Amino acid sequence: MSTNQLIIELASPFDVPVTVEKIITAANQKGWQNPAVHNLQQSLAKSGKHVRPVQVIEICKPEYSGRMLELSDERIVSVMMPCRISVYEKEDGKTYIAVLDMMAFPGGLPSTVIEAVHAANDESLGIVKSVISSF
Repeated sequence: MSTNQLIIELASPFDVPVTVEKIITAANQKGWQNPAVHNLQQSLAKSGKHVRPVQVIEICKPEYSGRMLELSDERIVSVMMPCRISVYEKEDGKTYIAVLDMMAFPGGLPSTVIEAVHAANDESLGIVKSVISSF
């Protein structure tokens, strides 16, 4: 596992498509929704730019997003929603998963947001770890 101050990177034993599929399945089993998957490799290819496979999975759990969006002042955090999980291939040919470490974000947010963000962070990271540890 590699981390910087805001991003956690984990190696996946699967290729990009299988990793994406397994993350979505694991998220759905935990009650998370999957509003979209962005295939950045395909999008960039349309503009003539060729990159290794990279897909960004959006997941959302109304239990957490509802807490953050119910009150006016908390709605500012919508810029970070839905939760995103990136799955990509590096030059070494291996697949990696990156997630934001929301626990590393500075304070100053309302307590309702902090509680929901921490819970969502723990659960989404748990989803990713369940996929790569099931191999």
